Amino acid sequence: MKTLSLKNPLVGILLPLAAYVFLRALPPLDPICGTPVFHFQLVSTTSLISIVLSVIIGFIGIRRRNLQVIYVSLAFISLAGLFSVHGLATPGFILGPTHLVGVASQLSVLTMAFWLMLSTLPTEHPLSSWLSHRARYLVWLYTPLVLLAGAYALSNPSVVDWVPVDQAPLRTFVALLTILMAATAAYRYHQSYRYSRFPFQLAMTLAAGWIGVSQVIITTGVTFYLSWWIYHILLLLALIVTIIGLVSQYSRQNSLVLSVRGLLATDPRDRLAAGLSPSVRNLVSATEARDRYTAGHSYRVALSAVSLGRQLDLPPEDLRALAEGGILHDVGKLQIPDEVLNKPGPLSEEERKIIERHPALGYEMCSRLGLLPEELDIVRSHHERMDGAGYPDQLAADQIPLLVRILSVADVYDALTSARAYRNAWSQDEALAFLEEHSGTHFDPACVTAWVKMVKSGFFRPGTGELLE
Repeated sequence: MKTLSLKNPLVGILLPLAAYVFLRALPPLDPICGTPVFHFQLVSTTSLISIVLSVIIGFIGIRRRNLQVIYVSLAFISLAGLFSVHGLATPGFILGPTHLVGVASQLSVLTMAFWLMLSTLPTEHPLSSWLSHRARYLVWLYTPLVLLAGAYALSNPSVVDWVPVDQAPLRTFVALLTILMAATAAYRYHQSYRYSRFPFQLAMTLAAGWIGVSQVIITTGVTFYLSWWIYHILLLLALIVTIIGLVSQYSRQNSLVLSVRGLLATDPRDRLAAGLSPSVRNLVSATEARDRYTAGHSYRVALSAVSLGRQLDLPPEDLRALAEGGILHDVGKLQIPDEVLNKPGPLSEEERKIIERHPALGYEMCSRLGLLPEELDIVRSHHERMDGAGYPDQLAADQIPLLVRILSVADVYDALTSARAYRNAWSQDEALAFLEEHSGTHFDPACVTAWVKMVKSGFFRPGTGELLE
C-alpha cells in the first residue's frame, strides 16, 4: 500500500482530471483511438470479471462483520453490473443504436456514488441502521437484482427511453448529484483515514474521487477519443485500488504461517490476534501505548468476554462481536490527554469527566470504520450500569444489550485484578466479591453468576482470559 500513501490523496484524484483537461485543450494530442469491437470486448469482459471480484469483497465484509466493506461491495456490484450493460450494448453487436449505452454508464457511476456515500454514514444513521440488520443478505440479494435488471434492459432497450439520463437537462442534474455524492464520500473517507490510518480508508478516498472525475468525463467527453478512455481506466483502477486496500488491511506478513499458528496456538491471545486485521491490532496497540497501566487489557477483556459468552451458549456471530468489540472498547482513550490518562493517582472530578468521554469518543471513531451495531454497542456502552447510573447514556437493565453486559463483567474484573499506580491488584476472591456485591446494580446477575461459576470451576485462568479446554 506504500504506492498509495500520498501525503494528500487530492493529488491522486486531480491528476487524471488534469490529464483529461490537457488532452481536450490540445486536440492534436487527443486522437480517436480504439474501435467499437475493442470497446465491446474490453468493457464487457472486465465488467463481468469485476462482478465476481465485487461479490468476493462482499463476502470478506460479511466474514469480517464490516458494514462499510459490504456497502463498498454493493457499490462495485452496481458499477460492474450496469457497466457490463454499457459494454454489451455497444452498437453493432447484440443491439443496434440505442440510448442504453449512455444510460447504463450514467447509472453505473450514479448508483456506485450512492453506495459509497452510504458507506461513510455512521452506523446509527436511520438508513444505515436499517440495512445493518440485513447486512449478511444484502450482497446475495442485490447481485441477482442488478444482473436481472441488466438482462431485462438488454432484451428491452427501449425501457430506458423514459429515463433519459444521458441527455440534457437530466444528464446535468445526474452528473452534479453523482459528483456531490462521490466528493462527500471521498472527504469522509479521508477524514477517517487521518485518525485511523487504515489503508482501506485511503483506498476508498481515491476510489470515490475517481468516480467523481469519471462522471465529469462521461458528461463532457467525446466517444472514442483518447481523453474519453481515461474514465474507463479510472473505473478499473477504482476496483484495483480497493482490492489493494482491502488486502493491505486484512492480510498480514507471512499470513499462512500466522494463520496456522493461530489455529494451533494454545495461547488464546495468539488465537484472537490471528483473527484480527493488522489495522485493528495497530489501533489497539496505539491505545495501550498511551495508557501504560492497561497494556494487554483489551486482549484479556476480549478473550474473557468470549469465554463468558461461550458459557452462556451464545452463537458464533455474537462471540465474534464480543471479540471485535472487546478489542476496541477502550479505543476512545486515544483522544484523552496524556496528563489525565496517565495521572499517577486518583482523578479529580473534572478529570473523571474527561475520562468518561472515552466511550462516546471511541463510538464516534468506530462508527465511521464500518463496525456493526453489536460491536458499536460494546464500545459505547461498556460503562453503563444496571441501575442506570453509568455513562454516557444512563441506560438501565435490558436497555443495555446482552453483549455489553457480558463485556462489562469481564472489563471490571480485569481492571480490579490488574495493578495501578495508585493501588495494588486485587485478589481473585476480592474481585469476585465485588462483582457479587454489585450484582443487580452495576452488573447483570446472570452474567455475574456465570462468571463466578467459570472462575471457580478452575478451568478459567484469571489475568489471561483463557478458558482451558
